[in-house]
Amino acid sequence: MEIVFLAFILMLSIFLGFELINKVPATLHTPLMSGSNAISGITLVGALTSAGAEHTVLATVLGTIAVAMATINVIGGYMVTDRMLAMFKKKGGAK
Repeated sequence: MEIVFLAFILMLSIFLGFELINKVPATLHTPLMSGSNAISGITLVGALTSAGAEHTVLATVLGTIAVAMATINVIGGYMVTDRMLAMFKKKGGAK
């Protein structure tokens, strides 16, 4: 019964996430991405804690994978944010 409940929560979160992302105007993507990067940074700290906690080998391996994935997410988020901000800069070097 628990697997059905977890599957329901997963499907509901996918649906809600899809609906929310589609309704966000383009001008709000950069601030939302910055907030998402902050959350990913917190995830990275948690993954580092899990990887270095010296529990079981499985926990260390999963923590290391989580560190790699969170790092990729943070770097990618900052790259996208930088590209979005570059779209709003004036061309021609005006200050």
